[in-house]
Amino acid sequence: MPNRVRTAVFPVAGLGTRFLPATKAMPKEMLTVVDRPLIQYAVDEAREAGIEHFVFVTGRNKGVIEDHFDKQFELELTLERRGKSAELEELQRDLPQAGQASFTRQQEPLGLGHAVWCARELVGPQPFALLLPDMVFKARPGVLKQMMEAYEAVGGNVIGVEEVAAADVSSYGIVGRGEGPDTSFRITSMVEKPKPAEAPSNLFISGRYILQPEIFGLLSQQTRGAGGEIQLTDAMQMLIRTQAFTGVKYEGRVFDCGSKIGFLAANVVFALDRLDLAEHLRRELRALDLGL
Repeated sequence: MPNRVRTAVFPVAGLGTRFLPATKAMPKEMLTVVDRPLIQYAVDEAREAGIEHFVFVTGRNKGVIEDHFDKQFELELTLERRGKSAELEELQRDLPQAGQASFTRQQEPLGLGHAVWCARELVGPQPFALLLPDMVFKARPGVLKQMMEAYEAVGGNVIGVEEVAAADVSSYGIVGRGEGPDTSFRITSMVEKPKPAEAPSNLFISGRYILQPEIFGLLSQQTRGAGGEIQLTDAMQMLIRTQAFTGVKYEGRVFDCGSKIGFLAANVVFALDRLDLAEHLRRELRALDLGL
């Protein structure tokens, strides 16, 4: 039986340059899909999967993320006095319990691998989940929960993957597929942004991982790779030589909310899934007569 995964790491130190000027003073992770911040979707997904400790790797101007996961007594008192019990209950439900959230700083923008390494002391010598908040999923059950089922069966390291058009593989990290079903297959290789003719498959790494703590030692020795940054994929390519990696082709769809198109699409899809918004949104879209 593999060690239980209790901790999740959320890298939230990025500058969000693709959303300037909106992200000049507001973290990109606080951009909202309908009425919930991107980071809240990731935390909700982790909580559903049984995560008990939430580790946020932050940077400058990210204090509002810490505030979001703290109690706001004035706001709660105002909601209580105005009889807005549903809103108050939602705020309280979203909060991690006291002591469940930890924050550490990535003091230089040295890449995803470096951000993960910054969480090493808070994670300790235990397996952990890694969730990239930019990637928002429409999936039931959540993607991390689907991955946990595979992890509990086989242990090791687990990566969530989704199909992408063959022409687009050069934009993603791609895995080589070995034996096993969609819900639990052996990963044979990992290639960062390969040419279509050289890609081992059309399955891309979609921002959800379960990793063993040995990754930290590899990251501590990692030299800078693509873009002058410490790349997580480089460390995983070394770890796969000694540890098993399992791929989970999850049921659901990912929206890359680090891009404007992905962000806009997520807002439409999630709004259409809301009973209080769907018909109103359809009416507005029909009124626009876009001729799509």
